[in-house]
Amino acid sequence: MKFIDEFKEFINKGNAMDMAVGVIIGGGFTAIVTSLTNDVINPLLQLITSVVPAGGGEAMSSLVIPVTADVSLNFSAFISAIINFLIIAFVVFCLVKALNSLQNAGKKVLGKDQAEEEPAPAPTCPYCLEEIKEGATRCPHCAGDIAAFKG
Repeated sequence: MKFIDEFKEFINKGNAMDMAVGVIIGGGFTAIVTSLTNDVINPLLQLITSVVPAGGGEAMSSLVIPVTADVSLNFSAFISAIINFLIIAFVVFCLVKALNSLQNAGKKVLGKDQAEEEPAPAPTCPYCLEEIKEGATRCPHCAGDIAAFKG
């Protein structure tokens, strides 16, 4: 029963819903970027890098190198994938940066400071350097006399 309660709590948190919306929007945005590279950028690259044979004939893209009749090295597709990645990564970076600044602005409006106070470090034993509880007179690890060291 505890597992199901934890799952309900996870689903009801805003993070899970935000992630689901992000995945859906990301899928749609990926289709737009893929269309941009396939339908606009690739034809421009092929136009710029096309080579017309000296005797005339059909122009050949210098970004595609035929290996056999069925196989070729398609550098154009590779460059397209890199451009896709860079565009999507840049947009995601901008979205995350904007979301973080909105969250920081919201914290300021609500009176919460951005830099929350860090808790004081736990005291350590001067002999074995292990963490001890506040107010302890002896170290539970090495039995060193903490009160004698402080006084």
